Amino acid sequence: MATVVSYGAAGTVTGSCHLLEANGIKTLIDCGMFQGSVEDKSYEPFGFDPSDIDYLILTHAHIDHIGRVPKLVKEGFNGVIIATEATIDVAYIMLQDAAKILIEEYNIIYRKAQRAGEEKSVRQPLYDLDDVENTFSKTIRFARYNQKIALCDFLAITFHQAGHILGSAFVEVEFTEGETDKKVVFSGDIGNKKRLVVDGLENGFYTNTLYIESTYGDRLHKSIDESIKEFKQAIIETIDRGGNVMIPSFALERTQEILYILKQMSENKELENVNVFLDSPLAIKATELYNKHPFFLNEENEKDVLELENPFTFKNLNLTQSVEQSIAINNFQDNTIIIAGSGMCTGGRILQHFKHRLWNPANSLIFVGYQVEGTLGRKIIDGTQFISIHKEKIAVRAKIYTINGFSAHGDQKDMLDWIDTFNGIENIYLIHGENYQARAFKDAIKARFDNVKVHIVKEREHIYI
Repeated sequence: MATVVSYGAAGTVTGSCHLLEANGIKTLIDCGMFQGSVEDKSYEPFGFDPSDIDYLILTHAHIDHIGRVPKLVKEGFNGVIIATEATIDVAYIMLQDAAKILIEEYNIIYRKAQRAGEEKSVRQPLYDLDDVENTFSKTIRFARYNQKIALCDFLAITFHQAGHILGSAFVEVEFTEGETDKKVVFSGDIGNKKRLVVDGLENGFYTNTLYIESTYGDRLHKSIDESIKEFKQAIIETIDRGGNVMIPSFALERTQEILYILKQMSENKELENVNVFLDSPLAIKATELYNKHPFFLNEENEKDVLELENPFTFKNLNLTQSVEQSIAINNFQDNTIIIAGSGMCTGGRILQHFKHRLWNPANSLIFVGYQVEGTLGRKIIDGTQFISIHKEKIAVRAKIYTINGFSAHGDQKDMLDWIDTFNGIENIYLIHGENYQARAFKDAIKARFDNVKVHIVKEREHIYI
């Protein structure tokens, strides 16, 4: 009987990694990095032999879904990688960036340990740039939405638009056991039907089993229109009082959505004499890929790109590639908007801007993305009064905004409505959520759907489908 074992994103949001075995064929759905308070789990053994994996399916290119792929290859994976073309392009720049961060962190820790004579105790980086290059030398097969890919005579997969980020997909897996045909869907991360940049979430169809994320299974988002209004108001109020705006933003999707809104504001004369800095080389590269893949965008943005109109650039937008350019932003003391990584404030250039601006009550810090437990962003949202940056204590006095309507994840209602578009579901398995989120989502599913079994997946639990 076919089995699924979740080696990540079970009882937590990050580390997505689900192994489906059917008739001896082993298919891995995602291989993500653990983040936040559980980040050390990324260094642990997988729990399976990477050389046994026949296929690796990537639902999208967020690090918590792709971040351990070079480790998988390094430890013996030699199968076929399957993803949309946009996901492969984005994964390449994301994994290059991840490798650089891992090496930088290793060097810092190693030098400190060396001074104490303890360098032998320092663990090696999870992978390096050579491992990333080796990953993309493997056999890669591009998937197109709604086109079935036969992996063998009894196993096929189909990618469908997930409405999450550029190239994202939920994946339908069809297989035959004996004389029985079965279908299981892995949601990856799903968005909703109305997205600012990419196409919206596609409806479901017939499936026996659904593995679905539960990141926001316990809450409802504000509408996107409400969120845009709140975002614009926060910026205008801050600029009017002579302050600066800091926006920690994920390089993928969130940055492009923010740029899209700021372009509207610029064209409406709402950002006169305001300097906007995109202070993230990774986000700059990612934005270029959005222009490279217009057919993954929604109708409006696809039309703009095809007509050579960039949806993500406008007057007074400055792209800061070098460290020197980033440091020079410190010279701008008012009328300044800074978009920088990392999105959860665990590193990156946003930290230097915190150092220079977080203590000033005239300034604002706008969170536009989910903050995992254990991250600096989550600590700030939870009300910490001081943070430490490079051993320097910084007071948190800037005004804090949390705007969750920009989330690339659907909320509880979005996910319930999506489940309702499927036929034939017998079992729903909840993954990719903290336990309290999954429990709330389970209760909501059971209240709406009478004849469906719902189970919260535990890590390394064998589930027969």
